Amino acid sequence: MHEHAVELIALAWAAGWLVAVLILFVAGARLPLATGLGAIASRFYALGCVAAGLGVWVLANVALHLNDTHIDLTREKVYTPSATAMAVVDELRTPVNITYFYRSEDPIGQRARNIMEVMGRRNPMLTVLTVDPDKQPELARREGVRLYNAAIVEAAGRRVLIQGTDEAEIAIGIQRALRTRSLTVCFLEGHGEFAMDGFEFHTHLEGISDHSHGDASSQIIETAGHGVGRLRRVLEAQGYATAKLLLATTGAVPGDCTVVLVANPRTTFLPAESAALRTYLAAGGSALFMLDLGFVPEAGLSRLLSDLGARLEQEVVIDPLSHYQRDAEMVAVTGYDPHPITRTLSLTFFPGIRPLTLTRPVPGVEVTPILQSSRDSYARPVLPADARTVESSSAPAAQVAEVRPRVLGIAAEGTLSPGASPFRAVVIGDGDFASNSFLPYMSNSDLLVAAVRWLAREERGTAVRTRIPVPPMVLLTAAQSRWLFALIVIVLPLTVIGIGGAVWWSRR
Repeated sequence: MHEHAVELIALAWAAGWLVAVLILFVAGARLPLATGLGAIASRFYALGCVAAGLGVWVLANVALHLNDTHIDLTREKVYTPSATAMAVVDELRTPVNITYFYRSEDPIGQRARNIMEVMGRRNPMLTVLTVDPDKQPELARREGVRLYNAAIVEAAGRRVLIQGTDEAEIAIGIQRALRTRSLTVCFLEGHGEFAMDGFEFHTHLEGISDHSHGDASSQIIETAGHGVGRLRRVLEAQGYATAKLLLATTGAVPGDCTVVLVANPRTTFLPAESAALRTYLAAGGSALFMLDLGFVPEAGLSRLLSDLGARLEQEVVIDPLSHYQRDAEMVAVTGYDPHPITRTLSLTFFPGIRPLTLTRPVPGVEVTPILQSSRDSYARPVLPADARTVESSSAPAAQVAEVRPRVLGIAAEGTLSPGASPFRAVVIGDGDFASNSFLPYMSNSDLLVAAVRWLAREERGTAVRTRIPVPPMVLLTAAQSRWLFALIVIVLPLTVIGIGGAVWWSRR
């Protein structure tokens, strides 16, 4: 149901309550006070009227209470929970208790209290208690809460503390309290990957590529500051633990790694590292490979990716039809093949992405393309990262490939050998879209969260978006910019001229 829609059935019960009240009012105004039937009959008549009135009043209020509805008349729907938060509440099959501590004099806290109460009335499995610590200090002291706008979420003996006034955070807290196992995302390091604990911004050199993030600038971006700290924080907000993984020293993927995340390595893996990743997947692990332009896979990793159903091409995709802003190398994807990862995505974009060629996977592996460029896209060969210099050409001399859609990402699941445990893997030909620079915009963060949830086998529940604080910006695709330019620069002036001409013609 749309987050701003009114539940028509519950609204009908409210209308029925109003009709019952009007009937009581009309009956009270129209029924005669004296019947002329005698004293005893008059008493029975009066008692019958009172009993009927009370019966209608009681039944109407019980029906209204059992079919409660929420009508938010504010334009911004300030007191209406988001659709995803309500979906999380609707999915509850296990009792959940929420105790929310707010300050009654704080308008933001009052709004959060109202939101919590609306969510509590949504599903009988959810019990919500709102408390002002200033008025009930003993309860706050017993629960160990010393801050305002804090929620304690309890389910099946588990307890999660949430600090904030956003119902999305409360919804994520519900999911965390219901989670029965610990989930850890291990960030692979050792090959120049995006750092998971770096500053949440990026630095690069200006001038040569004019602040571009396509293939031309990939050779001069300073990856030390171009990290995935925002992605790590988003995953931690979802309740995932995060850890670094250095395969070159550990020799194997630890058993507590639920998902291995490979974010834009710059140097080739060691054969032992590729073998460790294969062993991990063969044992039922999950991995997200984001392999950007210029990364050259080691032979063992190439065989592993081929067994998963994909081969990395040493090319950059250029999409004149669907791209972000004015850079045709920032490929924008608006349509997706059906898959649990892509069911809620709208628009994602990938700065300098390489295409994948589908291969025949090993028996027992099912491959689904989840990202594709538009029909007008084509690919241009590029040099590997270790073969580039600022002065060298970024692409060897070659003919431009044919114009057709290119596969940009796949999802694979199955078994690598008979009798092995089922694995899951996602391979995408870009890593920049997950970086601090691009994660908060469009649906890039939604894609990554959905991918990790699918890899962690949590795709059945509703994915709740984690809000990432960014400066206010208006971001437009190339097509949207063209339409906006045509409307403001061409259509509106011509409309004014046309109206002026019509007024002159009518008065001449």
